[in-house]
This record gives sequence, C-alpha cells and structure tokens, in this order.
Amino acid sequence: MAAVTQAYRFALDPTPSQRRSLASHAGAARFAHNWGLHLVQERLAQRRVDSTTQVPWTLPELRREWNQAKRQVAPWWAENSKEAYSSGLDGVARALKNWSDSRNGRRKGRPVGFPRFKKKGRARDACRFTTGAIKVLADRKHIQRPRIGVLKAHESTRKLARRLEQGTARILAATISRQAYTWYVSFTVEVQRYVPVGNGKRTVVGVDVGIRHLAVLSTGLVIANPRSLEHQLHKLRRLNRQFARCEPASKRRNQTRQELARVYARAANLRRDAIHKLTTALATGHGTVVVEHLNVAGMVRNRRLARALSDSGLAELRRQLTYKTTWYGSRLVVADRFYPSSKTCSACGWVKGKLNLGERTFVCTTCGHVIDRDLNAARNLAKLIDHVARSGRETRNARGVDVRPGLAGLITSKREAGTESPRVGPAPIGA
Repeated sequence: MAAVTQAYRFALDPTPSQRRSLASHAGAARFAHNWGLHLVQERLAQRRVDSTTQVPWTLPELRREWNQAKRQVAPWWAENSKEAYSSGLDGVARALKNWSDSRNGRRKGRPVGFPRFKKKGRARDACRFTTGAIKVLADRKHIQRPRIGVLKAHESTRKLARRLEQGTARILAATISRQAYTWYVSFTVEVQRYVPVGNGKRTVVGVDVGIRHLAVLSTGLVIANPRSLEHQLHKLRRLNRQFARCEPASKRRNQTRQELARVYARAANLRRDAIHKLTTALATGHGTVVVEHLNVAGMVRNRRLARALSDSGLAELRRQLTYKTTWYGSRLVVADRFYPSSKTCSACGWVKGKLNLGERTFVCTTCGHVIDRDLNAARNLAKLIDHVARSGRETRNARGVDVRPGLAGLITSKREAGTESPRVGPAPIGA
C-alpha cells in the first residue's frame, strides 16, 4: 500500500440561497487576493525608499496583516468563513514564490510574471477549505462545508464515501469552483492505494498522438479525435455575434454569456472524457506504453495549428498516463524529443532526410515499404523499448542518451539518411 494524493470532483445542486453563499465565498477569496497583492506592491514601493520596510511574502505573514486590517478594509468579513480569505491570501503567496523562484533560476519552464489582480467575471470563481467541517455525509447525496452548510450533490459520492468509511482515505482539502454557472466541489484526498509491481501484461504499445487522430497505436488501432471544440465552432460564432448585438448589462446579454459558457464547458468535458478513456485503456491493457516527449508549448505558437492542438489535449494525455501507469502496474517510456519516429522506416530502419507535414504516407526508398505515416511512427516508438534498460519499472529515456554533450557521458553520433540507428546506453529521462 502506498499513500497517493487523489482528487474526487462532484457537481452540486445548491439552492438559490446557497448559490449566493458560494458566490460570496468566491468573491471574498478574490477580495483577499487583491488586497494582499496591493499590500505587497505598497510595501515594495516603500522599501525602495526605506530599506528596513518589511514586505509580507508568505501566507503566515499575509494572514497576520489581514487579521490586523480586516475590520477596517472589510467590515463584512464575518459573513464568510475565514477559509475564504485564507484561500485568497494563499494564492498571492504561491504566486509570489513562483515569481521569485523563476527570477532566481529555481523554477524550471517559462518565466513567470509578477502576480496580477483578479477581476470579477474574468477570474475563476473558487475557494479552498482546509479546516473546519468538511464531510461527505453517509447518505452519499450530500456534503458539508464550513459556514455554507449541507449541499446536495448532483451525483452519488459513494466512491469517496466508501474509502472514507473503510479508513483508506483522508480528506486534506475541498475546493468549490464555478464552471459555466455550475458549481463543483473537488476533494483533495490522501488515499491508501495498492500499487502493483506489474499488471501481468507483456505487450508493448507505441502511441503516436496528433491532430488528425487522437492516437494511433502500434497495434494498428486508430483512436478518433473527438474535436469537441471544432464541432462547436458554428454555435460559438452565432452566439458571439448575438452577444455583440446585445445591450451592455442587459438581461439578454447575460443569458447569451451563460450559453457561451455552457458550450465551452461541454467541449472541455467531451475532450476530458475521451482522454480519460484512452489513457485508462492503455495503462490497463498493456505492460509498457511508449509515447513521445512533445514540445506542446512551442507547437501551439504556430497560429495555424494552435486551436487544433489545444483541442486535442496532447499534454493532458501524457500527464494522465504518468500517474495511471503507476496505479495499474504498467510502465511508461518517454521517447526523446528529437527522436525521428516519423522519418524512420519501421521495417528496415532507414531514416528519411525530410518529411513534410502534408505527406501522410511514408514510402521507404531503401526497402520499398509503404505505410501510413502515423502508424509508422507508432511502430518505431514500440521498438524503442529494446534500447531501454530493463531495470524494474523505472521510466527511462527511450533513446538512451542525454542529447546535450558533456552532461550524460554518452553522446550520439550524427545519423545520415540511409544509416541505421546506433545502439546506445541508457540514461534517466528528465520528464
């Protein structure tokens, strides 16, 4: 048994008064966030004049400042739970830490900007509870929140309730959020989960993801891309034109805004459902899953492909495979970002010098092998398992080297078209 952090998300059916209370808590968190950020900006400006000025940077410091000033800046503070204000201040503290770490080189990835203020109607309505009466009631139909009271769940909470009753789960926090005028509660739970050493499957599957198809497997199976956002574009265009014609602050404008939010939410739900079904099937149906390490953040900068790439959710697919392969006892192998899976012939290993994006069929000039481009890439990914050191279930770099010379001690030689890939030693991947 291993302790893993897992989330359980349920839709809510609040009464009108409870909806107002949920919105009030989300607004209180937003107010505290903006107040804390304004305080930090003021103190930073004062410190430029007086170097002895103390700037509240962590959650305890921000909370101490809030408790001293809340009666003056927010006389209505007692109407909401203290967790609402703590949630907003926690967001400021996390954002400041991320910005500071990014400036000092302690955070990987793209540079993080300085925190910004949240605006009602644009920022996500959410509030996080970490203490107080956070319960899933025994009837599996209601949950309890501090100050808000008992809320009816739109769906059964039995999956979480059973674990709580058996003592194999412990609620760490609960976050309420609004998406398309529907309220949700997400429980962050520490679950005692049995993590198997293996799932008994010896099959290896290569997965080539893309836009045309959500995934093409080395077995020949093609998973269709739901294209959830693309199928809603005609409706979105109509609603956006209708929204632009409405008078500002009118009832019809608000109704159109709600319809737009529901269309976007449906597209997101359909995309999430397809990815969950695919990743679960891969993690449970195969012993080893091989995928590519795609630079999705760089790919979406192409304005011609950005919308289609975002609609596919390629990064989310790999993220889900990362933890699901651990849960179900399979192994995930991530190929190097520069591995030419599409340019390599899956029959003889010949590497094509150039392959345009419009060429959907791979033709090998050495052995005459003709195959679909995506299926060829998936089969090449499946073959990469031969280059991975079979040391337990540890995820390794499928290409076997660090592509930056001098860091890993193993350097690949340049490959010319028509030559086979050299066999190289393994090195851990930095996913």
